[in-house]
Amino acid sequence: MPALFQAMFPELVLITAACALLLLGAVRGSAMRRAVPVIALVSLVFVFGYQLTRDSDALKPLADPFGTLRVFNFAQYIKLLAAGVGILLILLAWPSNRDATGSASIDYATEAGEFFGLMLLSISGIFLVAGANDIILLFLGIELASLPTYIMVSISRPIPAAQEAGVKYFFLGALAAAIMLFGFSYLYGTTGQINLDAIGARFRSGTGALASTRLDAWQTLAVVMLIAGFAFKLAAVPLHFYAGDVYQGAATPVTAFLSFVPKASGMVALIKLVYAAGGNSWATPELITKLLWALAALTMTVGNVLGLWQLNIKRLFACSSIAHSGYMLVGIAALTAANDFGVQQEALQGVLFYLAAYGIMNAGAFGVLMLLPARPARNWSDKLTPVPPATTAETFEDLAGQGRRHPALGLAMTVCCFSLIGLPLTVGFFGKLYLIRPALHASLYWLVVITMINAAISAAYYLRIVGTLFLRGGSGDDAVADEPVPMPPMPWPITTAIVLSVFGTLIFGTIVPATQLLVNRVTDAAQLEPTNPHGTPTATASR
Repeated sequence: MPALFQAMFPELVLITAACALLLLGAVRGSAMRRAVPVIALVSLVFVFGYQLTRDSDALKPLADPFGTLRVFNFAQYIKLLAAGVGILLILLAWPSNRDATGSASIDYATEAGEFFGLMLLSISGIFLVAGANDIILLFLGIELASLPTYIMVSISRPIPAAQEAGVKYFFLGALAAAIMLFGFSYLYGTTGQINLDAIGARFRSGTGALASTRLDAWQTLAVVMLIAGFAFKLAAVPLHFYAGDVYQGAATPVTAFLSFVPKASGMVALIKLVYAAGGNSWATPELITKLLWALAALTMTVGNVLGLWQLNIKRLFACSSIAHSGYMLVGIAALTAANDFGVQQEALQGVLFYLAAYGIMNAGAFGVLMLLPARPARNWSDKLTPVPPATTAETFEDLAGQGRRHPALGLAMTVCCFSLIGLPLTVGFFGKLYLIRPALHASLYWLVVITMINAAISAAYYLRIVGTLFLRGGSGDDAVADEPVPMPPMPWPITTAIVLSVFGTLIFGTIVPATQLLVNRVTDAAQLEPTNPHGTPTATASR
């Protein structure tokens, strides 16, 4: 039991804090609501510090006696990353108004305790997914990361669009859960096992250099159904249609939360599935490799092409989120297509690096939107309609000229957009580099070409944001941009989150020693385990 307690210590800290926050939610009063985010922040900072100070070289694998939970360097890295990005997300959702019921961009009314409790529960779901070695625990972790977000979307602001987005997200999420359960049931039915290691062993045939992976028709169907279920969490094609409506309807801090937490849980689960389907290796059947190739190409292409048509910035970032899932799937495709184990590890390192880079640079972009005001929109009769409650900048008209009025915020958005494109001197550049390089080594040349073309397409709408901030305004069609609007307050938590995001984006993209620190972390997360009974190497990254 001590080993189990040690393995689940970060999860237990967050779940305990979440339960305390849910109880505090019953206490009315602004003082209590102001204490709630402090408790959430302290718990995440504590977990982040705990994970950061653990020496990966001296770290021993932690597992429960039944093999349900196995915590290796991979899980430790995912917990560190989720806690670090979670700190930024807590700061973005910080209540800053007089009654501590939200800020200019979010309004959870008197449900602050419940809201931040749900945030911690969702983040703890990523922790469980990272350490799960059992399909039951894996499913529970995925749903723990997802279910709280359905409620967060609905209570994030008092407008019909938020409730509509929450309902759509809930029903489509239920559909994805059903697809996953379908896949898990067939996985269990065809192998008779719920342990991921045992399932991988059943899929593996032969020993040593003659080892291979064979899946029958029903096992292949199980893997395909699970990939489809995880694709919903990633907002990958074809289960991406919900993203635009949900991102637009939710409050901006919740949109930022949705862009990382469900995506991280889905990507970690996909890595575990691919490893098990490869027979406790990355040697997946050719059909699965081709499916991942097509999924990567379609996801980033559809996401970027849809992004060109968007007028709402949050819908644009939904398309951006779809595209970035496609980029990470390039790494997964290279992982399964490569025959050399070194290339496979390089591909996995690229996926883990990009997941961190995306979490860091994306938070700053949403933070800037929270600090810029929304302008009254013109309806069909050319009359101005009032700005909805808990709404800040969401359209290009809202951004027009704001970079000149508020240069610091404009520059922060520019840095984040340049990084999302993948330009040099930003962490996004190294993120794409570390994904493309193993894809080249795995001879996925066409996929690399498609990735580069999509990066160029994405530059069009990211640069459109930057151009609108600094170049729009004046007269004629841009008259709305010149109408005076009150500037929302700039609370220190949101400002701090933006500063940390921009600093991380630049420091990991320009200072080589800092970049190397992150590279060392992902290298440790993807390092080899001792050889398995078949005499072939396995990777801690799968657990």
